[in-house]
Amino acid sequence: MKRIRNFCIIAHIDHGKSTLADRLLEYTDTVDQKDLQAQVLDDMDLERERGITIKSHAIQMEYALDGEKYTLNLIDTPGHVDFSYEVSRSIAACEGALLIVDASQGIQAQTISNLYMAIDNDLEIIPVVNKVDLDSANPDEVEDQIIDLLGCKRSDIIRASGKTGIGIPEILRAIIERVPAPDGDPSAPLQALIFDSVFNPFRGIIAYFKIVNGTIHRNDFVKFVSTGKEYHADEIGVLKLDMAPRNELSAGNVGYIISGIKTSREVRVGDTITHVAAPCESAIDGFEEVKPMVFAGVYPIETEDFENLRTSLEKLQLNDASLTFQPESSAALGFGFRCGFLGLLHMEIVQERLAREFDMDVITTVPNVSYHVYDKKGEVTEVHNPSGLPDPTLIDHIEEPYIRASIITAADFIGPIMTLCLGKRGELVKQEYISGNRIELIFDMPLGEIVIDFYDKLKSISKGYASFDYHLHDFRESKLVRLDILLNGESVDALSTLTHFDNSVSFGRRMCEKLKELIPRQQFDIAIQAAIGAKIIARETIKAVRKDVTAKCYGGDISRKRKLLEKQKKGKKRMKQIGSVEVPQKAFLAVLKLD
Repeated sequence: MKRIRNFCIIAHIDHGKSTLADRLLEYTDTVDQKDLQAQVLDDMDLERERGITIKSHAIQMEYALDGEKYTLNLIDTPGHVDFSYEVSRSIAACEGALLIVDASQGIQAQTISNLYMAIDNDLEIIPVVNKVDLDSANPDEVEDQIIDLLGCKRSDIIRASGKTGIGIPEILRAIIERVPAPDGDPSAPLQALIFDSVFNPFRGIIAYFKIVNGTIHRNDFVKFVSTGKEYHADEIGVLKLDMAPRNELSAGNVGYIISGIKTSREVRVGDTITHVAAPCESAIDGFEEVKPMVFAGVYPIETEDFENLRTSLEKLQLNDASLTFQPESSAALGFGFRCGFLGLLHMEIVQERLAREFDMDVITTVPNVSYHVYDKKGEVTEVHNPSGLPDPTLIDHIEEPYIRASIITAADFIGPIMTLCLGKRGELVKQEYISGNRIELIFDMPLGEIVIDFYDKLKSISKGYASFDYHLHDFRESKLVRLDILLNGESVDALSTLTHFDNSVSFGRRMCEKLKELIPRQQFDIAIQAAIGAKIIARETIKAVRKDVTAKCYGGDISRKRKLLEKQKKGKKRMKQIGSVEVPQKAFLAVLKLD
């Protein structure tokens, strides 16, 4: 155990942690030259295309220093704010962390929030300034920022480049010298923390764990504490580039277990594995339950695909523990699921993965957040869906979730960013200069306002230089109304939204205009209306496609023309009673991108 080091890599999105992980794997000869490719740990096509890490990946390296052989378990983590839950799980399985900061961009919001998470877990922090080979690099200034933040010595900071390999030996030496060995007792009863799981169509569910105490052997009879299920460990092993089976693993190690589990509900991330014969006294304190921030309905395009969608979501949930879902039905879209996501990028990724990995085409409704609705009797209900809102006459008041947002930016963009945040009903809590030209703004903002397009706007007005991080702060009372969209007097529940009273009229108007562009013309007039309760606040009409029935009448009495037009009018009226309006998939998506 003295020669085991477990560490993770934390950084803001795009600061080069996956590339640096490549160099570590290459330097320790974990990956053959023929297998080496850029971002070797990002194994999803989606991760490579977008250049982001979505999943944490664990891999074991062997490294010899001063004649001693060490085992290093590396966990690469995502950088985007939507995947911070993945980061919290990786941190729970480690004793140390490499904090990577881009030498040209400096410290960003996500760096700080991940750093605090690591410090809360008593991890040993090794600061690394990456990308020092760039012409735009400014390592001295970035080192000053790190010293301000961590209070460390300048000599503790390692300068490195994931591209050229500068500083890699120093990083490996620092990991071995500074990160403590895991403390645990190999002879105590088995206690292993599950920090991830994946689904394999041939082997069932594979759980990844870190052993805190005890030793596990192949074919041991083990028990999962929180579900109470018992299994035989058919195969255990460590995670190299592929899975490498072993006969036994003891305290301090990170590995995997395959025991032929078929249903996803039997494996919970954060659960403890122990022996059936000599169980441990208590489960390990796992990580906090994940709280979804954004809710949206996900419906199959073909109704008969409902069960397939359920199975696909269950398999996806194994791989992504932060996704939650429950069945719901809608008058417009049939049966589907109400899914909880950590943010909009997470929602987009889940949709994309459903299409690629499970061949499921789905319609996603307008995303919204969860509200606390108080009725006149003082009882509280949690509402995730505008259609679940009680009658307005019964509601006393509604509380919506507020977040504490931290935005780090260059001082040049402070004006437009403040205008954006205040326009989204934000309240400035404080602003402070971090160093030189960089400023941190702290805002309290309603989560519902930032759900749709806030992040994109922030990036565009700051030319990509502002970084954004948030956590749920509290619930506050606010004046919210349900905005319904009616097509020919019929409400389309999938398009209804909860919005603030002040924004409702302009939002309703924009929505009607957008739908007028997107819904194809029919044989009859279609009235698109936005309504709050019984009050119509906006209306657009899609004119009917008409055939010129009077073309064959030339000359003669006007009454002949009128007779034909009246006949056509009756037909249109009858058609309107039985005709239904198809809302194309584009219309649901367009509502997200209204501005």
